[in-house]
Amino acid sequence: MWMYLGLLSAVFLGLHNLCKKHAVQGNEVFPVLLGTISSGFLLILPFYLGSQFAPDYMRDLGFYIEDIPLKTHGFIFIKSAIMATSWVLAYQALKHLPITIVTPIRSAGPFFTFIGAIFIYQERPSPLQWIGFVLIIGSVILYSRIGKKEGIVFTRNKWILAIIAATFLGASSGLYDKFLIQSLALTPQTLQFWFCFYTVLILLVIMAVIWFPKVEKRRAFTWRWSIPAVGVLLQTADYFYFKALQDPEALIMLLSAIKRSQIIIAVVIGGLIFKEQNKRKKLVPLTGIMLGVFLILYS
Repeated sequence: MWMYLGLLSAVFLGLHNLCKKHAVQGNEVFPVLLGTISSGFLLILPFYLGSQFAPDYMRDLGFYIEDIPLKTHGFIFIKSAIMATSWVLAYQALKHLPITIVTPIRSAGPFFTFIGAIFIYQERPSPLQWIGFVLIIGSVILYSRIGKKEGIVFTRNKWILAIIAATFLGASSGLYDKFLIQSLALTPQTLQFWFCFYTVLILLVIMAVIWFPKVEKRRAFTWRWSIPAVGVLLQTADYFYFKALQDPEALIMLLSAIKRSQIIIAVVIGGLIFKEQNKRKKLVPLTGIMLGVFLILYS
């Protein structure tokens, strides 16, 4: 069952990536990011209020948000800090790079998760899983060669370095999620609510220093319908992902790989919508990534 939940998460993540590209393209990154996270927070806020004033009803619905100790709040704040940094880097890169380049690089995330799963959680890969991960990484390298034809030199482009750093931090957060969900026994909705709450606070502090004081940046921001859509789709995807992680048999390295199937939506549909270059050539490494994911699932 946890694999199907992972696939559901991937579908919503793919739609989330398309809306995110629309929201950030030619726009100010920080208010877009704050708007998306705030929208997700407002989506979950009624569940928190319901848990405070009608706890039995929310328990029956399965969306009760629990009271947690101060120490657990600290653990969630760490996740918020990791993901806030990752998103700032990723949104900046997405603003300056084609979605058909950014999304496949993000697809290397399972490799970092894979290494962490081996050394931290002692998850043991099979030979087919090893082959699958080699295929994924090899396909991302092939994307780098295609990217050069679009004027993007991977070794000298700071936005490429930003998206790689964002991918590493995102993978670290994925490993951390297993600890939060399984070791601390947090429910998905409890983790999502407090994670959004602390992330909004972190972004407000950052923006108070580097964005709000600059009038020209405030004027450059454009509100778009896709901004709240990103927040809603992300929270929906995260809910299914955290539900999958609740299963004691769930393997974080396989879940991370399953989520990469979102790139079908981002590369194929996104390439058509945003009219990006070399779409046919990008289907070759896309096939390699999908084959790698298939081998992991098949194994």
